[in-house]
Amino acid sequence: MPVRSRQDTTQGKLNPGHGSGADPDIVIVHSSDLHLGDVVTIAACGGDDTLPLRQVLAAAGDLKADLVLLAGDIFEHNRLALEFLERTARTLGDSAMPVVILPGNHDPATPDSVYRRGPIAEPENVSILGVTHKKAVTFSQFGLEIWGHAHRDYDDMVPLRTPRRRRTRWQIAMAHGHYLPSPDRGAGLNPAWLIGREEIATTAVDYLALGHWNRAGRVAGGDVPAYYSGSPDLAGSVNVVRLKPGGKVAVRRRRLVNYPGKDRA
Repeated sequence: MPVRSRQDTTQGKLNPGHGSGADPDIVIVHSSDLHLGDVVTIAACGGDDTLPLRQVLAAAGDLKADLVLLAGDIFEHNRLALEFLERTARTLGDSAMPVVILPGNHDPATPDSVYRRGPIAEPENVSILGVTHKKAVTFSQFGLEIWGHAHRDYDDMVPLRTPRRRRTRWQIAMAHGHYLPSPDRGAGLNPAWLIGREEIATTAVDYLALGHWNRAGRVAGGDVPAYYSGSPDLAGSVNVVRLKPGGKVAVRRRRLVNYPGKDRA
């Protein structure tokens, strides 16, 4: 199914209560590694194959979040049935909240990916880096740009290569890969998709939304707040990011209900 590419500027939708002084913060919910379609994840969710996504969106709705970031491996693989993709697209569209997705190593943006042959990219509130937008999405009402390099195949890549020059008041990057403080990419038997401390610092973004790890936590990167959200079913939480009027960024974890998470917030 061909996907029509949108411009790199998207006017996100405001949620009720936001933009009217009810909450001056920009509220963002960050999650990753939902692995929708994975038999182990489905079993952990009692057979409910879209529960991780619905739980993330429900948490964002409760918070009246302005944006949802899904930092890779939203799907377990690119071979999922069209009927499942259609149900997932309806779930995303029904949320009405702007959702920005970064394809990961399990669901790269290949020509036959879940993002191209199904309707995942069709809801107006969904932006997919590397598919509907080449590298970045701008939400002008928030003065916010979100950028990231999608996985486009199954080979190794550098998730934080060529950081974008800041063009907006706020800037967030998304990256899906494995953090090592000082990665040696010339060494043999390295993990792939490495992200280093200095690479994080060089981005100079206000928040770095990371995916690939099932556990939640912050990693070192100079002054940049760089966090893994962990997977919903194992971490049992999402990251809640608040961009405050004075320039401060506050990050906390919010517990998800109905999960047997081993690393509770």
